[in-house]
Parts: sequence; C-alpha cells; structure tokens
Amino acid sequence: MPATASSADIQTLPSPALRRFSWGVLGYFIAVILWGTLVRATSSGAGCGNHWPLCNGTVLQHSASVETLIEFTHRLTSAISFFLVVGLLVWTFRGTVRGHLARAAVIASVVFTLLEAMLGAFLVKLGLTAQSQSPLRPAYLALHLTNTLLLLAALTLTAHLLSRRHGYLRGGVSLVAPFGALAAILVVMIVGVTGSLAALGDTLFPASSLGMALAQDFSAGSGWLVRWRWTHPTVAFLSSIFLIWILVRAAQRSAHWDNRGLSALILLLLAAQYVLGVMDVVLLAPLWLQVAHLLGADILWAALVVLTARVTLQPRDAA
Repeated sequence: MPATASSADIQTLPSPALRRFSWGVLGYFIAVILWGTLVRATSSGAGCGNHWPLCNGTVLQHSASVETLIEFTHRLTSAISFFLVVGLLVWTFRGTVRGHLARAAVIASVVFTLLEAMLGAFLVKLGLTAQSQSPLRPAYLALHLTNTLLLLAALTLTAHLLSRRHGYLRGGVSLVAPFGALAAILVVMIVGVTGSLAALGDTLFPASSLGMALAQDFSAGSGWLVRWRWTHPTVAFLSSIFLIWILVRAAQRSAHWDNRGLSALILLLLAAQYVLGVMDVVLLAPLWLQVAHLLGADILWAALVVLTARVTLQPRDAA
C-alpha cells in the first residue's frame, strides 16, 4: 500500500475487518483446493457414489469408509466456502462506495464459485472420479482447474482492491500494458492445467520406480495422458520468460507501490516450485509432496495476480 492517503480517501476506505475477512476467505478457499487434491490423489472422488449434493443418498454418514469421509468432508468445506463468498459479497457492497472495483471482483468470485460447484457435480454424476479412465475426464479436469484458477484470481483481486488506499474506483485507474500481462496470466494458467493432467496421470498410472516412470513417458503402449507428462515441466520452464517480463515491468512501474518485496517473493516461490517439481519426479509424487507443490503454486498464483494488478491497474496520478 502507499504510505499516505488523503482525508477523502480515508473516508471511503473499507474497514480493516472487511480487508482481513477478504484475505481470510482466500486462505480458506486455498485450503479447500488442497483438500480436493487429497480427494483426487487418494481416489476418493467416488466416496459418495454418484449422488450429489447428498452423499450416498443421505446427509449423515454411518459406518462410512475412509474414502467416503474424505469426499464428504470436501463437500462440507466446499458448501461453507459458498456461504463465505456470499458473505464477502454482501459485506463488500455494504462496506464500499459506489464504483469500487472490488465490487466487480467479488461478483466474479461468486460466479466462479457457482461454476466450481456445477463442474464438481458433473464430475460426480458422470462418474469421472476415482480410477475412471474416461477420455472425458482430462477435458473436464482441465476445465475444472481453469475455473479454480480464475476463482482464486477473482478472490485475490477482491482482497487486493479492498486493501488499496488509492486507485480503487472506476475512472480512477489507468490500464497499463494489459496485453503483456494477460499473456503472462494465460501462460501460467496453462502451466496449472498441464500440472493437473500430469498429476492425474500419476494417479491413474503409478510407477514403482523412476526408471519405470521414464519408460512409461516414452513407451508407445502408454496412454497419451502419461506420454504428455513432459509438457508440464516444459511449459513451466517457458513460462518463466513471461514471469521475468512481469518482474521487470514491476520494477519500472513502482511509482505508487514498492514492488521489490513482492517481486522477490515471486522469485523465491518460483524457485521453490522448480525444486518441488524435481522432487515430485524423483520421489514418484508422494501425497505430501503433491499437496506442498499445489500449495506453492496457489500462493505463487495469488502473488502474481497482485503484482499484475499493481502493474496494469495504475492510479491515474501515478500512471
């Protein structure tokens, strides 16, 4: 945030409680996403059968299996996330002035949350869970992951805009270098989608050794989901070019924010993701490493969204 704000700005700023709540909602959504990874990695997606939103046709589960408990917990936490984002919507509209950009961001958050629920329901009703090798599953998973990233981006923008002291009203910002920033965001989203497909391949076709995993990658008898696992590290490496562009741009556009700390954090997170990615391959993707890798990716994504917003949505007096 900038160091100072005018008295007129202070009178229209959201309350500190609303700002803290918005970041808390973002953190909760990331936790729900991590639990969803547990559902996929443990093949618990069919723990509630093909029933949705009920679990095995009932609300309360008696003598439930581990898979059922994991899936049922995911559904409960997902339901809570909907009420949290609706609460954030109401509080944002009541706690901000007309024209506040956070209002548009929180509306997008609600829309993407509803889409997330619909996509999750389709996965269950179509049986694209557990050990399903349906050709529809990768496509639905890619669509699901894309919506998840857009949801996290909308929540991050909501929290960031609520935390701004300048440049938060329509007409009070200038759009700077939007196409380059959009390209960087799209490339990182592709990295996320290819990562989700690689993780699905690890789940459906596990290997007992690193040599076996490499043999699967280049075997003509392997399914395309396994033979395309190389695309994730390749795209991840190429995306670093766009990230460097964003970081350089951020250093040049620091008239209103000091982006050095955030840029350093992104570089640190990026390096950690490469280390975790190599460990993921060498150790054959154990569950704890998959969760750590996804957690780092989510935090990196949120930090990148904030930095992109700082670079592209410049207050008019600083643009």
